[in-house]
Amino acid sequence: MVREVSESCVDSLMTEMVACYCNRFYANKPELAARRIEAIGYQVGQQLSERYTMERPRFGDHLEAIKFICKDFWSEVFKKQIDNLKTNHRGTFVLQDNKFPWLARMSVDPSTDNVSSVEDYSAPTAESKAAQAMSMHLYFPCGIIRGALSNLGIPCAVSADISSLPACSFVVRIKA
Repeated sequence: MVREVSESCVDSLMTEMVACYCNRFYANKPELAARRIEAIGYQVGQQLSERYTMERPRFGDHLEAIKFICKDFWSEVFKKQIDNLKTNHRGTFVLQDNKFPWLARMSVDPSTDNVSSVEDYSAPTAESKAAQAMSMHLYFPCGIIRGALSNLGIPCAVSADISSLPACSFVVRIKA
């Protein structure tokens, strides 16, 4: 029996989770909000990885596990495969998604578009606020990837890069 959840429900849950952690629970501590969002993603990634690999043999090496994440795991979670996988063959992998679903439908709140005056250099610009908001939404998928790989026996660190929206690159650094 296949169990699926509507994309709009997942989008709404993601948005509300990030908003609650950033605006209510840890309003003055964005680094704590980011760690908590990533930790929730980590738990989700571990559980999904357990479910999707239940009937598979263990992977022989890191590359096989990363390929599983790019093809099968990503297909189950986002209904598409990763668009590009790069590696330096020394434990660093870059997973490129050219139209990351959780960023493709994001928009910036127009009320935050007031550009700061020339005298006020310390106030964050609307552009930097938007970038910070988008980066907060990427801690969850980074946690999902880290949790999935951890469940496969691969300890790693995962970060995200959003240089050209809605494309997103996830950098996986495997710990020795």
